[in-house]
Amino acid sequence: MAFNSLVIRMELDHEKVHFGEVASLIGRSGGDIISVDVIRSDRAYSVRDITIDAEERQQDAVVGALRDLAGIRIVNLSDRTFLAHLGGKISIQPSMPIKNRDDLSRVYTPGVARVCAAIHEDERRAYSLTIKRNTVAVVTDGSAVLGLGDIGPHAAAPVMEGKAMLFKQLAGVDAFPICLDTQDTEEIIRTVKQISPIFGGINLEDISSPRCFEIESRLIEELDIPVFHDDQHGTAIVVTAGLINALKLTGKRMEDIRVVVNGIGAAGVSICKMLLAAGVTKLAPVDRDGAIVRGSDYAHPMWRWLAAQPQVEPEAGSLKEVIRGADVFIGVSRGGLLDQDDLKNMAEDPIVFAMANPVPEVAPELALPIVRVFATGRSDYPNQINNVLAFPGIFRGALDCRASIINETMKMAAAQAIADTVTAQELDESYIIPSIFNERVVADVRSAVIAAAIRTGVAKRIPPDFRM
Repeated sequence: MAFNSLVIRMELDHEKVHFGEVASLIGRSGGDIISVDVIRSDRAYSVRDITIDAEERQQDAVVGALRDLAGIRIVNLSDRTFLAHLGGKISIQPSMPIKNRDDLSRVYTPGVARVCAAIHEDERRAYSLTIKRNTVAVVTDGSAVLGLGDIGPHAAAPVMEGKAMLFKQLAGVDAFPICLDTQDTEEIIRTVKQISPIFGGINLEDISSPRCFEIESRLIEELDIPVFHDDQHGTAIVVTAGLINALKLTGKRMEDIRVVVNGIGAAGVSICKMLLAAGVTKLAPVDRDGAIVRGSDYAHPMWRWLAAQPQVEPEAGSLKEVIRGADVFIGVSRGGLLDQDDLKNMAEDPIVFAMANPVPEVAPELALPIVRVFATGRSDYPNQINNVLAFPGIFRGALDCRASIINETMKMAAAQAIADTVTAQELDESYIIPSIFNERVVADVRSAVIAAAIRTGVAKRIPPDFRM
């Protein structure tokens, strides 16, 4: 259920209505009063701001009931989510004040010319003398935004701003939204390359499949800073972390399990790749037309890659056929695809990650009595598989060691670090993955990523505070 917060400013005529009646009416209409602020009050009238939580479909009922109540005049309605976005959610702040001419001459002309000359002589000094070392571009074309689809670059901006907020709050990384008004692959690649000198890393976001694969691979090849498509790899890293811990509870081994992955887009392909790297030997990728079969030919380049892998099963079939006997189901597709009979047809102690949003592939209420471990992409159920567990620590580590790339070893190290954040004492069926607010996550992922970058030779420096 989607709950929204609504602020209702109302004037009460005390001869006709008392606040107790208002509160009771809001409750009967499906609203939950969060706070009440008295703006002004006298014997005859009062004006109050009432903050209400209600299901999206109940909000109109609450407002309608209040309008019909004698003695009430609604002055204004405000959605708290929209209020939080007024003027945008991020801003740029100077790192030092400019109080006098001396300050001005050092941060701008004429003093800045000496700094420019120093960087011109040695471009590596941009890392120490500009914002480059701690700045990431969050790049999108708005073609695959959350559950909204192709909504374009303007409408995608609030999501990119939110991503920038998470970078800053969780990892201290300065990130900036770059919303491109083009969906041409070559133009996106060219533009990102052209703006890259000021950035220490590139986070690709909400770019549709299959273009996202070529855009990322080309940028990785042509730039010497880390490029990371979070929709692919962030999801895969957190899924792998969750599966590592879920298998500890079932006593099964990665190399022995049979895994069904449903939804072979950007995230699904990356999940399949990472599970194969983690040791899975029996994999059934499934999309809307059924299983992707080993040895078959497909137009989609990543499906062709999957079909060439020896661990991918050779049998065709629908999702309901393929899921029979599976130890693990991982869904990144759409809601309502499975029922209880499908889960009962899985192997003993089934593990189900149903991550479609907002409606999972199988309703939690149906799955929880049957499966051993259940996870979703939602925050209102245990075991939320959330990319926020991955990208802040990964970029923090990559920036701090000035990695030229985020390679597969670094991704797997991040997954293991996330899994290890859950201690043996904490691990149970409802806690296989840490909270995004667990302060150890970013630090642990950062350390693991730096260590992996050093081991694989892609780190250009060792941070002074880092110990192997």
